[in-house]
Amino acid sequence: MVILSCLLSGFILTFLLFARAEKCKVSTERQHFVAGRLFALSYPITEEKYGHGNVTCYKNSSKTPITMDRNSRVHQYLGQILFFPLTLEDSGIYQFIIRDSSSCQKIFVNLTVQNRSSGWCGDSSKDPGGLADNHDQQILYRGTISILKCHIISLPNSTLNSIQWYKDYKPIGNNDKYLSKDSDLYIYNTSTENSGTYLCKAKLTCMGKHYDILNIISTTLVNKLEEKKEPEIRYPRNNSIEVQLGSPLVVNCEIIDGKENLNHRSWKVNETFVDFLNSNRIKEGYESKVSHGEKYNFYTVNISFSEVRQEDYDRPFTCMSGSSAAFIMLKHPVPDVRRYLIGGLITALCVIMFVMCTYHIVKIDIVLWYRSTFPSTFSKEDGKLYDAYVLYPKPKTESQCQDMNIMVLNIMPEILEKQCGYKLFIFGRDDVPGQAVANVIDENIKLSRRLIIILVSESSNYGLLKNMSEEQITIYNALIQDGMKVILIELEKIQDYKDMPESIKYLKQKHGVLRWKGSYAEGLQSAKTKFWKNVRYHMPPKQYSSSPDVC
Repeated sequence: MVILSCLLSGFILTFLLFARAEKCKVSTERQHFVAGRLFALSYPITEEKYGHGNVTCYKNSSKTPITMDRNSRVHQYLGQILFFPLTLEDSGIYQFIIRDSSSCQKIFVNLTVQNRSSGWCGDSSKDPGGLADNHDQQILYRGTISILKCHIISLPNSTLNSIQWYKDYKPIGNNDKYLSKDSDLYIYNTSTENSGTYLCKAKLTCMGKHYDILNIISTTLVNKLEEKKEPEIRYPRNNSIEVQLGSPLVVNCEIIDGKENLNHRSWKVNETFVDFLNSNRIKEGYESKVSHGEKYNFYTVNISFSEVRQEDYDRPFTCMSGSSAAFIMLKHPVPDVRRYLIGGLITALCVIMFVMCTYHIVKIDIVLWYRSTFPSTFSKEDGKLYDAYVLYPKPKTESQCQDMNIMVLNIMPEILEKQCGYKLFIFGRDDVPGQAVANVIDENIKLSRRLIIILVSESSNYGLLKNMSEEQITIYNALIQDGMKVILIELEKIQDYKDMPESIKYLKQKHGVLRWKGSYAEGLQSAKTKFWKNVRYHMPPKQYSSSPDVC
């Protein structure tokens, strides 16, 4: 039966080789495996730089590609054909067609599946019950650390338990000569006694099902030759690099290897060769070679990203050459703290300056709006009768005297009393004739919440708070001891205050001064002009009143 199967397979293979006369490089391979195991059928890489293009798989002479449906028992995954599990009916010739923009390669793999009871090539002593998934031939190097690899199928979303190793079908226990790490077995100071047949066993869980993995490794012991030493990867060095999201990137793998070595040099990610990703974004470049002395060559092969995406970060991209490997990981650039700090401080200062300037411009409107929206409810029990006491000089010139009288006796009462509802005590209007001036000032200032003093350029020449010692003492007591706020108003610009009383100089320095710029025409004044807004801002908040006003 086996002989008939082999003859039939050979006939089909010969037919396919002659029938498909395409411009593709053709190669063949024969493999034998036992039924009942999880299995991945792959093709050998006959040329070092093949595999950049798409891979399509067929069985026998079918023109329909093998499905990629993950739920199918037999399906293609990347460049492999997966069997869940392998059965006798899977025997046949499988065709791998690899195409890229410039070349094509066609690989035929003759797969023969046997029952377990049939043994391996009729020799059950080497494979009891025909249980092995794979037979592999690997080399041990005398006097060195040799590494045996248990080739495990790499599948997405699968888990693998720890691998058990056997030598000559006996378990390898804790031994200074052996170290099991990942899927490799390290043999220290390899000698003749380490040669023989090894077996690695593991359990793989994939898509909710459990599969036993069992591989046999036959070894050959050879002397370690100097020119056969393992390749040296100069870069990368298991390091990380910073790269911006979305930017292109090219990373070179630099390798020094013996001229006699036939090691394959390539990049892998997630245990998958970059060649087999079928990605237009991540690609492996062509290999370059430069002589490096008499015995070695210097090789360079790169991996390129047309754009770096989020999923590329914190993943090892591994450069491999023979048994040597080194990875590089992509990291987000570390923020420049100093730049952000300086920028933040400048932004904060600009915001603060903007807020301060804005507040300086609109603070009066904000305060007046707040007062009108939320009227003050403080009690009249503070003992004050007037909101402001108005004190003004008696100018000697007729024009100044007329302007002063219009301001004090007409405009100010119209705005502050009628429009805004304030109550004023105006010296010369509300005092009782014959009453002592000092007593008037003393009594009524104490009954007022603010003191309004009106100034003209000649105020220092007609005795305002200069020769009236009693008035000075009274006002001093009100300002200093009682803490009364003062509103200074200039009816005209005063260039020099050097001849003004010291009390006026003090008040100007402490409270500032408002300058009148309006006209003296009656009936044209409004509490909403800039000057009167300033006066109202310095006046006390009005008490709650049931009758609304314009202020």
